[in-house]
Amino acid sequence: MIRLDQVSKAFRRNRVLDGVSLEIGLGERVALIGSNGAGKTTLIRCLLGEYTFDGGIEIDGRCPRRNRTAVLASVGFVPQLPPPLKMPVGQLIGFAAGLCGTDPRRISELAGRLGLDTAPIRDRPLVRLSGGMKQKLLIAIAMGRDAKLLIMDEPAANLDPEARKIFFELLAERVDSATMLISSHRLNEVSALVNRVVELDTGRVVLDDRVADDVSLTGMLACRISVKRAEAALAKALSSWNFTDLGGGLEWAGSVAGPDRLRFLGMTSRYVALISALNLTEADN
Repeated sequence: MIRLDQVSKAFRRNRVLDGVSLEIGLGERVALIGSNGAGKTTLIRCLLGEYTFDGGIEIDGRCPRRNRTAVLASVGFVPQLPPPLKMPVGQLIGFAAGLCGTDPRRISELAGRLGLDTAPIRDRPLVRLSGGMKQKLLIAIAMGRDAKLLIMDEPAANLDPEARKIFFELLAERVDSATMLISSHRLNEVSALVNRVVELDTGRVVLDDRVADDVSLTGMLACRISVKRAEAALAKALSSWNFTDLGGGLEWAGSVAGPDRLRFLGMTSRYVALISALNLTEADN
């Protein structure tokens, strides 16, 4: 599906990619991780044909630079930073659907599943939407096409927990038909979504490892938390995950999407001194 052979890229004297070689097969779900400046976004831009580069890149046997239109026709892309488009939402959906030959209603339906009703905002420019609304729309546009390759740069960074759960469900629907490259600077954000981890550091591959992928993308965890005393900050954090206060802020219950377990535990770790008991149990689907 994807083949990179000694790919290098420099901006003036700054070498951002330095001899990257990778092969990624159909159906693989790859986490591309590394600190800011490691070369992740530059590599993605090369895959999308936006940059010239040294070395070779093939996607389904085609060079993304020389055959950009054909390559992009089979790619769904979610950028880290939404473009500052003044195009109205309705027009953007129609434009995106026309490019890939899909029904605009499919994109609107996917946005609705993520919690974004596009009907009231059809005349609103994309640039005037909130960060979360932009992210939901861009995910819906990427997932609304029959793409063999999904490239996502920090795709769930601005999503609320409920939207993240739906996002994981959308990915689960495509695991048998698409290759996924998911970029993040934090492994815990994407570890449960992938079956392979590639780490970049100063433009080089420093880790390429297979990982267990037995976490269900659609699985849920039932959670109960007991705390020593009521605390407004913890209550706000748990409420953002749609947890229910069972009594005076001392007992909480809710559910967590399986792929979000590390992210959730990372959040609760900030309040470890307050938590007296935390139980996570896999729920039946």
